[in-house]
Amino acid sequence: MIDVCNLTKCYGSHPGVENISFRLNDGEMVGLLGSNGAGKSTIMKMMAGYMMPLSGSIKINGFDMLEDFRKATACIGFMPEICPLYPDMEVGDYLKFAAVIKGVGKKEIKAEVDRVSGLADIRDVQDRLIANLSKGYRQRVGLAQALLKNPEFLILDEPTAGLDPRQITEVRDLLKGIAATHTILISSHILSEIVQTCERVIIIDHGKLVADDTIGNLKKKGRNAGCFILRTSADAEMIRNILKAVPEITDVLKISDADQNEKCSVICTDTDDIRSEAVRLLSENGIEVYEIYRPEISLEQIFLELTKG
Repeated sequence: MIDVCNLTKCYGSHPGVENISFRLNDGEMVGLLGSNGAGKSTIMKMMAGYMMPLSGSIKINGFDMLEDFRKATACIGFMPEICPLYPDMEVGDYLKFAAVIKGVGKKEIKAEVDRVSGLADIRDVQDRLIANLSKGYRQRVGLAQALLKNPEFLILDEPTAGLDPRQITEVRDLLKGIAATHTILISSHILSEIVQTCERVIIIDHGKLVADDTIGNLKKKGRNAGCFILRTSADAEMIRNILKAVPEITDVLKISDADQNEKCSVICTDTDDIRSEAVRLLSENGIEVYEIYRPEISLEQIFLELTKG
């Protein structure tokens, strides 16, 4: 378990991160989201021990990052946005070098390098220079480095940055496989990737935490979460006059005409499902309802709503 409590970091007089608190439970894969400059990389670097906070605490499996630095960081595998790779080294030699730095025993180094190479699917490039690898393979080497010594927690900063669609899919599949045995915090600007890999997200805006919940719960809390779409035999004005009897419904807007039936968006102030009440009222007034559904709210919409300031 990782406990982040009141984490604060300033760059001169500019606050980079302000009083942020959250917890990562064992076995979770959590997305860390935010606009450029929101503080995501700063948080990850502090959690990995690369940077110290101005105030607040980070506890990893009960070890305080400031008081038990070595024990805390031994539980963490960190892949920064720009992987610290040495282009003139062969992949295998680089991983052996990283293993020595991480304290892997001399007799275990070869087996450990083979293990992480298998997990990251880079066994076929161990004898190649890092400089000659594609961007996708370099990202895999960075991931293999983070997996050395089998840390319980992985912190991955933009692991799919700069990759093509095929490479993104490959890295995503790798992460899903690794997630079965690790707790992962992953940052990405590709929100569709977060949706496909994470159930929970933490959203940062201007250095402050603005959301920490499952994607499903955030969709339910969204500004338009209670709204729904109607296709009926009446026009929007008639529907508006009938449904004004429902206090939670504030407006009815015409969207389009489809097969001579008008499609409308019903705007609600409450997230409770009041569709059955709307259908009942319309039926009592002789209006046929051909279609009624809630539109899907995307993570992109949620993100923009929470970070609009």
